[in-house]
Amino acid sequence: MARLLSIDEARASVLETVVPLDGERVAVQDALRRVLAEDVAAANDVPPFDNSAMDGFALTAGPPNRTLRIVGESRAGAPATAAPSDDEAIRVSTGAVVPDGTEAVVPVEQTSADGDGTITIDAEVRPAQHIRRAGEDMKRGERVLRSGTVLGPAELGVAVVAGRAHLDVGRRPRVALLITGDELRDPGEPLGPGEIHESNGITLGALVAQAGGDVVHKGRVGDSREATEQAIATALQEADVLILSGGVSVGPHDHVKPALEANGVEERFWRVALRPGKPTWFGRNEDTLVFGLPGNPVSAMVTFLLFVRPALQRLQGGDATTRRIRATLTEPVPRIPNRDEAVRVKLDNGTATPTGPQGSHQLTSMLAADGLAIVTAGDGTADEGTKVDVELI
Repeated sequence: MARLLSIDEARASVLETVVPLDGERVAVQDALRRVLAEDVAAANDVPPFDNSAMDGFALTAGPPNRTLRIVGESRAGAPATAAPSDDEAIRVSTGAVVPDGTEAVVPVEQTSADGDGTITIDAEVRPAQHIRRAGEDMKRGERVLRSGTVLGPAELGVAVVAGRAHLDVGRRPRVALLITGDELRDPGEPLGPGEIHESNGITLGALVAQAGGDVVHKGRVGDSREATEQAIATALQEADVLILSGGVSVGPHDHVKPALEANGVEERFWRVALRPGKPTWFGRNEDTLVFGLPGNPVSAMVTFLLFVRPALQRLQGGDATTRRIRATLTEPVPRIPNRDEAVRVKLDNGTATPTGPQGSHQLTSMLAADGLAIVTAGDGTADEGTKVDVELI
């Protein structure tokens, strides 16, 4: 029997198969959570002019107790035209252009209005105080966003300020989901003997969306060879990634592996030294990546996070680097002789606490989980205080 691949070996096998998808141009307002496929440089200095950081008065620097005549106003979008002398000031709003001939801004709170069109300065005014200089945030031509960046709200704002209305981003992977099993019923449907509600389509679909993919096809497949082959054939025509859940083991009703072979999907690996998730399958058919995940709900989620999510990230041109930290177990965890275990844990200040019973069917173990603590294979127990790698969820 072939040696089981380690988690890292299986993930490397997946990623070496991935070829990033072509990019596309989208409006910046539609680019949230997309992966940037170009560097973005500032088209102009930001801010483009010296402007006031306060509501107040623009004037020359000098000592307190000066009385100055107000000779104009500079508002946002309406700069002042006058250049004041040393005994004059111009009222200025936050963000407005600092007028020529002035050296600083004094806040309103540090002045006294005299009622005759003059003000008295209550504090010393230092050169350049409360002035935002042109180019202080970005210089013209400066790179402000790097290719491969996942675009969040701040990144979108930076792109707009840098002068962009459209951005080149990686195309979202088209994902097909096939969930196998005669016993499965729709959410909320009454259950008969031996039946369960089908949750993997919901959880895996949500994980695909979080990872930036688009679910373009979803189906439930009964436990028959013919139905499985036909469902796979249809899904392969529509998707960049096909994810199957269930039917990848060796039971008499597990038809996924032979159905994939019949559809010309080349196996890259089957079975990983992992609990939960040992019977994970991965292969490729021309331009489609195919993942056969276990049917138990926790196994499906864990193997998605470890193997499918990095592939979806790389397909979009993003960083598929493992997101791991070191943490300390707060309670003992029995080791498994031949497999690493992905223990669902809650992280707190460098510690990792298991979320409760860890059965592959116990989906509640994913609630409040921040990461998967990788308890390495071996004899005995990983005691309280043991340092472990934690894959961040």
